[in-house]
Amino acid sequence: MRLAPLCLCLLFALPAHIPAVATPACADGPLKLNEFMAGPARDWDGSGVFSSRDDEWVEVVNTGATSLDLAGYLITDRDSIPRLALAGTLPSGGHLMATGGQAYAWEQANGKPAVGFSLANSGDAVLLWRVAGAETLLVDSYTYRSHEAAADRAVGRTPDGGGSWVIFDSLNPYTGATLPPGNGCAPTPANPNVCESTPVARMPWGRLKAVYR
Repeated sequence: MRLAPLCLCLLFALPAHIPAVATPACADGPLKLNEFMAGPARDWDGSGVFSSRDDEWVEVVNTGATSLDLAGYLITDRDSIPRLALAGTLPSGGHLMATGGQAYAWEQANGKPAVGFSLANSGDAVLLWRVAGAETLLVDSYTYRSHEAAADRAVGRTPDGGGSWVIFDSLNPYTGATLPPGNGCAPTPANPNVCESTPVARMPWGRLKAVYR
């Protein structure tokens, strides 16, 4: 099942790290998940060394009209255990790339099991939460499948912060029929999801002939 791009409340057994609620409340705010990579195969964090853990990344974008304080925002995978708490401010239209290495360091500093983002290549979910008083609100979420997590494929929104999710697959072209499609463009961590090419719908020759009969 694919999660709604803005806010879909799910039944989670939240760990003690997140204040427990029977059904997580939803909050539709300006901060959105915008792009992520679950299957890195090169040095995406610029450290000079490849790490399948540290080079995973999740990008968020501020779709609001003013700067946004990121205090209280958390990123998790499907198990809802906090992997990284965001900090600082993000200007209007700004993009923030958070890496698995940053998540690992945050987990170590806060006495939590240190695994990074731990985004499964067989399929998983990326969730954005906001702690507001006694509640932990689900802000945004996306569930992905295994073909979206293949080596060096990023999954992102076009346009930024809304619209459809597509695979940025120029580094590892996707030729399958399972949605979302590839767009032939390179991943764009910490930058707008701009793509100069037009996505192409692939189909067998027999089906193509049937369209034009």
